[in-house]
Amino acid sequence: MTRSCLGNTGSSLITLSRFQNGGLDMRRVTCIVGLLVLLLGQARRSAAQAPAAEAKPTETAKAPGETAPTPPPKEETAVTDHSILIAGQKISYKATAGTILLKDDQEQPTASLFYVAYTQSDVKDASRRPLAFLYNGGPGSSSVWLHMGAYGPRRVSTSDAEATPPPPYKVVDNANSLLDAADLVFIDPVGTGFSKAVGKAKDKDFWGIGQDVKSLAQFIAAYVSRNNRWNSPKFLIGESYGTFRNAALVNYLQSHDGMDFNGVVMISTVLDLGTISFPPGEDLPYVLYLPSYAATAAYHRVLNDPPSDLDSFLLEARRFASGPYADALLKGSKLSADEKASIAKQVARFAGLSADYVLKANLRVNLEQFMEELQRARGLTTGRLDARFSGPSFDPLAEYARYDPQENAITGAFTAAFNTYVREELKFGKDKNYVIESDEADRGWDWKRQGGGREFEFPGSPNVEEDMTEALISNPHLQVEVENGIYDLATPFFGTEYTMDHLRLPGNFHEHIHFQYYDAGHMMYLREADLAKLKSNVAKFIQTAPTL
Repeated sequence: MTRSCLGNTGSSLITLSRFQNGGLDMRRVTCIVGLLVLLLGQARRSAAQAPAAEAKPTETAKAPGETAPTPPPKEETAVTDHSILIAGQKISYKATAGTILLKDDQEQPTASLFYVAYTQSDVKDASRRPLAFLYNGGPGSSSVWLHMGAYGPRRVSTSDAEATPPPPYKVVDNANSLLDAADLVFIDPVGTGFSKAVGKAKDKDFWGIGQDVKSLAQFIAAYVSRNNRWNSPKFLIGESYGTFRNAALVNYLQSHDGMDFNGVVMISTVLDLGTISFPPGEDLPYVLYLPSYAATAAYHRVLNDPPSDLDSFLLEARRFASGPYADALLKGSKLSADEKASIAKQVARFAGLSADYVLKANLRVNLEQFMEELQRARGLTTGRLDARFSGPSFDPLAEYARYDPQENAITGAFTAAFNTYVREELKFGKDKNYVIESDEADRGWDWKRQGGGREFEFPGSPNVEEDMTEALISNPHLQVEVENGIYDLATPFFGTEYTMDHLRLPGNFHEHIHFQYYDAGHMMYLREADLAKLKSNVAKFIQTAPTL
């Protein structure tokens, strides 16, 4: 039995009959050959008529108003070679300005963190060389202050205890750089410097105590792994909120990543924000600030009975503050009029204020009141970050200071200096905007944090004392050095002493905490003599930290 063979330009049908007697019907062969010729010709015509653009797939046309998809973020790096003379020794070093991408659990990029690393070039075994990670605070501050003021190989020259004149500013080799003691990695948290959220993430996703710690921990782990530095002696160096970050970060890295540290450097420390704020009903901050008020009053020569020895005077102020003054405040409304008048006179003696003013303040003069009142007769507002700085008062009748003269005195110099340095010398960020300080991060910071494992507790002031305690206990070789400026009204030295003395540490663990003092403020490195002292103290701390 046979079937017909049909073929046309629209379709082809081949129906093969069964073999008959082991042979092939010639009519079917002829049909098959004809169809093959027909199909081959059709294919050639179709190929000739097809446009060349159809040889490869094309992009889907965008709808009107539709934006192009954002390309996936990439890491960037610029490496330059330099040398510097430190203590008579020539140090050849490599500067790496770059970004590292942070990723979520699905390996999707969430943030690009900018850093500048300085590593000594002629080191045979870099894994044995100390490695320090540095950052400032805010929250919402870039690392520019420690970078260009204290420990980077290049620094900006500023005036001490007065406003630095306008540009051009001078960037010079930093003979007090820490580079001879350790390799340095300066980190800018998300929302500062060139660091930012990427992909579906937002900057605000990283603005909070825990969020910030996790992002920096991920960065540090990535840097250590990529550069084979797991076996290096490791240090954290933070300033201001950076010390708050230090405590939580070192505890997280040690407990979560198994990365033990040799030491932590606290520059202008706060671990309990309740010690530097003045909420109603809380008397402790007034006690902790009085010795710093005394140092400031002595510096500006407003005391009726100037001390001949400042150290002895401050020791006396500590004793009065933690003794009679604290007792008086504790009595509250039960304090008699005579007792109150007597305490007011003593507070006035130390703080350089009138007893009448102290009485009207109910023995409780908060920081902004002190800044405005101390030099009111001179028409001056006293600095907060560094009380040695003064500036004209905006309003001679104001109760509270409206600005910080120290902050205004140096910001322009640091901003211009770094923006010039990073582009001209480090060859990075030509078309990028460097964020020195992020007000958005500061205002939007998430201060909520779980407590120490207790089932029932009310939220209190943000506090990382428990983190510091856990980090020291879990790593019994960890050392902590605390740098204090006696004219620092942002994080007063007596408050730091109180905090460290009240860590719940067993045995002799308090001996792992070391104190240093400077005749300057929050950024003690702005004073040339204290910059050298700070370098010497921290270099010695790194060199003597316990190792195997």
